[in-house]
Amino acid sequence: MALAGEFDIIARIFAPLARDSGALELKDDAAVLTVTDDHQIVVTCDALVSGVHFLKDDPPNSIGYKALAVNLSDLTAKGAYGYVYTLSLALPPETTMEWLEAFADGLAEVQDLTGISLIGGDTTATSGPLTITISALGLVQHEAAITRLGAKAGDRLYVGGPIGDAYLGLRLLQAPALAQDWGLSEEDVDYLIDRYRRPPIATSAALIVRNFAKAAIDVSDGLAADVEKLCNVSHVGAVIETTRIPFSPAARKVLNENPELLAELITAGDDYVPVIAVSENSAGLFESEAEDHGVSFTQLGTVAPPDQIRVLGVNGREMPLKNKGFTHFS
Repeated sequence: MALAGEFDIIARIFAPLARDSGALELKDDAAVLTVTDDHQIVVTCDALVSGVHFLKDDPPNSIGYKALAVNLSDLTAKGAYGYVYTLSLALPPETTMEWLEAFADGLAEVQDLTGISLIGGDTTATSGPLTITISALGLVQHEAAITRLGAKAGDRLYVGGPIGDAYLGLRLLQAPALAQDWGLSEEDVDYLIDRYRRPPIATSAALIVRNFAKAAIDVSDGLAADVEKLCNVSHVGAVIETTRIPFSPAARKVLNENPELLAELITAGDDYVPVIAVSENSAGLFESEAEDHGVSFTQLGTVAPPDQIRVLGVNGREMPLKNKGFTHFS
């Protein structure tokens, strides 16, 4: 029997093993474990594989940075701060000590920015591609963790940063001549490639997420797909207005030259910014608090009744999407 989709595999094979309530039936990006009367631990795990999540020739420091940053993105979407993490590496024969030293420099940079610390892991050899697995643990006050469950019809949907930059950066690494076709400057190219290799670290948003979000998710597999995942758990729908989605100046240049790329920008993923549902009554205070804390959130739509995931194009009409996001199995 061929492998089913990623989420079918989880639901059919592994969810029955997740017997602790903190596992959230494996329907979320992280587990939430109660360890004391005052605090919970949020646990997340991500594996990055060469050729899938990063390019083989990417600088090793950027690979280390990305490997840890994507885990912190999951914690931020739970309203949690990074505490400690474990690291497991499956290293191919060509790996050198110089490569590992530079890789560790990328990890150290994220540690210095966030205060998270390595506590252990495992290292093994492989004949396959380089594989990096990080399990990150975050801390949050008791019963304060935000999950995908809790969004209500009428809530506002906000996104905590620009969409599509990482996808464009990857395209430029694969085909540098696109820079001229897209009318990009050298600074634009550097910015977009950096967004692919070094995702934003938005730990400063954790407090805002924890105080105001009714439900949250980070955008890893594509904006449309991840909004749909949140809605499926909360049993609601959503309306995404593409005219509201924040795009960087560089991405705007690309869209001006190639408006047909809009669908790819909102489905490609690798953005690693939070999407949260905020009640209409709290929206004004939320926007004010976010601004005061220097955290950027942009309203991109609203939560709707169930079974109504709609993406509206620039003309206000529903926009057809071939697929809503990245999947590991087709």
